[in-house]
Amino acid sequence: MNPYVIIGNSIASIGVIEGIRKTDKDTPITIVSKELHPAYCRPLISYYLEGKAKLDNIGYRDSQFYQRNNVHVIYATATSIDPSTKIISLSDGNTIPYDKACICTGSSPFIPPFAGLENVKEKYSFMTLDDALALEQALSPSSRVLIVGAGLIGLKCAEGIVERVSSITVTDLADRVLSSILDHQCASMMQKTMEDHGIHFLLNNSVVSFEENLAHMKNGETISFDVLVLAVGVRANTSLIKDIGGSINRGIIIDDHMCTSIEDIYAAGDCSEGYDITFNNHRVLAIMPNAYLQGETAGMNMANNDKAFTNAIPMNAIGFWGTHALSAGTYVGDMIEQKEENALKRFYIKDGYLNGFILINNTERAGIYTSLIRDHIPLETIDFTMLTRLSTSYAFKEEVRRKKFGGLV
Repeated sequence: MNPYVIIGNSIASIGVIEGIRKTDKDTPITIVSKELHPAYCRPLISYYLEGKAKLDNIGYRDSQFYQRNNVHVIYATATSIDPSTKIISLSDGNTIPYDKACICTGSSPFIPPFAGLENVKEKYSFMTLDDALALEQALSPSSRVLIVGAGLIGLKCAEGIVERVSSITVTDLADRVLSSILDHQCASMMQKTMEDHGIHFLLNNSVVSFEENLAHMKNGETISFDVLVLAVGVRANTSLIKDIGGSINRGIIIDDHMCTSIEDIYAAGDCSEGYDITFNNHRVLAIMPNAYLQGETAGMNMANNDKAFTNAIPMNAIGFWGTHALSAGTYVGDMIEQKEENALKRFYIKDGYLNGFILINNTERAGIYTSLIRDHIPLETIDFTMLTRLSTSYAFKEEVRRKKFGGLV
């Protein structure tokens, strides 16, 4: 029998393993891994292409992690779950029984139905290590690259390959880069840095159709390219739960214990939809810190603990050539701004609480701001004016500093 089965081999999965092992040190754990690699840090695939990271040091844990934690990895795809018999069917024809299972299947690229896309020979996604390795083989110093999508994935791809190719054009339907996480002014600061390093942008525009190595744009322009990267967006992989009648929306619906609507099945990471305390509703929070914390919570509860994760918030950190952006929460409420040369802080206050923030370059000790959101600390109890200028624990009362920061600055 396999009491614990994890479907997916990701950062959320590592959280599940370590959550289980907080209580249950011995019971075997089985991972079903579609990717033929140990869990790795996905953001590092762009650094691999850039030459700043090697394949043997992008792993999320050391090479002995699975063995040390009595984890057996099966490299296959889970095709279905029968909750009545507690049997998971695999793509290789085998089956696995489970007592408790956790779905950590992540997300997949969303590919719009562009006319003529089937005739583009060199087209790639940029979500997995295998995607990066395949793209690497297609690039040459003479390559003209078109990236469709100016979000996190598309821009990190551009950064990773800009020194390997002749030119890069990034296009997006939105009127700014990183439109899901930055406002116009903050986005323009990031865009300028990328333009200074040779990346061309065609925004507020979209591809209408492809004609082999030619993209026809909505505004009538055409773009010639040799290699196409599709980074339009992602969709949560929910089919394993959807197919057995479980509750899904954009992701698999989970409660604060990471339970799905199906008994003894949990979910964590980018495939799931949990409660965002700054949004006051459920939504997919496809970011690494939440994926790990959701996984750890699921693992602890699979091992018969009573653990809740009740303060999930969206967070993003990204940087290009020395220009860094860090954001968290939701940008709703009154905005307070602090400007410096080449740096910007924006704080969003709602009902006396910090609801979200955007930091450009001045990102030191941003965890203090994040804790204000997560812990729902009334701003009237601290010197928030001081905090907007300088991220310091001295903005908190002494008793709070001692409890929260050990009295340290």
